[in-house]
Amino acid sequence: MTINEAINFSVKTLDGQETQESATLNLRVPDYYNSTTLVDKTNYLFYKSFQTQSTNERQGTRSTKTRAEVKGGGRKPWKQKGTGRARAGSNRSPLWKGGGVSFGPKPKDYSNKINRKEWRLSLRLLLLKKASDITVVENFNLSSTKTKDFVQTLTNLGTNPLTKIVLIVPKIEKSLRQPSKNLKTIKILQANSLNFKELLLTKSILLTKDSLKIIEETYKNA
Repeated sequence: MTINEAINFSVKTLDGQETQESATLNLRVPDYYNSTTLVDKTNYLFYKSFQTQSTNERQGTRSTKTRAEVKGGGRKPWKQKGTGRARAGSNRSPLWKGGGVSFGPKPKDYSNKINRKEWRLSLRLLLLKKASDITVVENFNLSSTKTKDFVQTLTNLGTNPLTKIVLIVPKIEKSLRQPSKNLKTIKILQANSLNFKELLLTKSILLTKDSLKIIEETYKNA
């Protein structure tokens, strides 16, 4: 059985002034997640989503050569006996400088899987958890593409540009991407492709009113 969780927001302008409008984000979650006895289960779902995304971000491209792959080593360096030195059959032995590597890393696929319903549920629960950190604005139609003016806009909206901020918009426009590209603390996401890791680690979430409907439709129960 699922229940509807509604979060009500006041809508702000880019100047930080509240408008007469209001916005609502409706998210359906299983009713048993409201029980205080199942906090650990919610935390486990967050952990699973975070771990899956972090694992899938690993490239797994590290590679070393074994003694069979290193060039050279075909001739025996010296005869087996009579030299007073240790026996050696190849100058590409792992014991030699420039030789192969024993048990070194090889390319590996680290990709992991999480069920789609679990992924979407974890995003809905995370948004509910971070409702107090969410600010809804009318739009991000900036009149200037200067980073200085963009920082002032973030300050007007009650956020600290020195902390991690996630902006959620229906579509990433050049007018928004250009002034924010010099700010490492700013991450812009499209409403239909949210990033669990970014949302979990952020301090503030700014999203447009149009993004709410897209989030409801994209991350529904199905």
